[in-house]
Amino acid sequence: MGFLILLGVLLVLGIWIVSMYNGLVKLRNQVKNAWAQIDVQLKRRHDLIPNLVETARGYMKHERETFESITKARSQAVEANTVAEKSKAEGQLNQALSRFMLVVENYPDLKANQNFLALQEELTSTENKVSFARQFYNDQVLQFNTRIESVPTNIIAGMFGFKQSEFFEIEIAGERDVPKVKFA
Repeated sequence: MGFLILLGVLLVLGIWIVSMYNGLVKLRNQVKNAWAQIDVQLKRRHDLIPNLVETARGYMKHERETFESITKARSQAVEANTVAEKSKAEGQLNQALSRFMLVVENYPDLKANQNFLALQEELTSTENKVSFARQFYNDQVLQFNTRIESVPTNIIAGMFGFKQSEFFEIEIAGERDVPKVKFA
């Protein structure tokens, strides 16, 4: 009788461990899928940027430095491999694109060009998709990391080598600064 009770307890324990392990695998795969969605949107973004720059180049002959900074930032973003590297590179690319869009303001003919407007609209749409995909990815990472750190799942995670995932954070200089309001 004692043997059957021990066998039952071991069976329940085994099912419980397998269930927790499978839950961690599911969350890890959701994180990977969410990252793949970001990667798809970033690739689309990286493909749009050269077309946007090339369209503008004909109008903006004296803005070589602007074009070079976008090209360099795009190359770094494409070559980045880890989440941390991508986060940093995408932040730099965002800054270069922001400077580019500010310079575009000085070229009314360019702002009226249909190709440029279409590319700009597509880039804006892609930026929104990147933002949503990033938010979804970070939500998945939060769930996964919370599960890894929570008792009793942390024991199973440690036994099977589950590691925390990195959040995808793009830090733009000055974004966290409090805006200053001045009245004349």
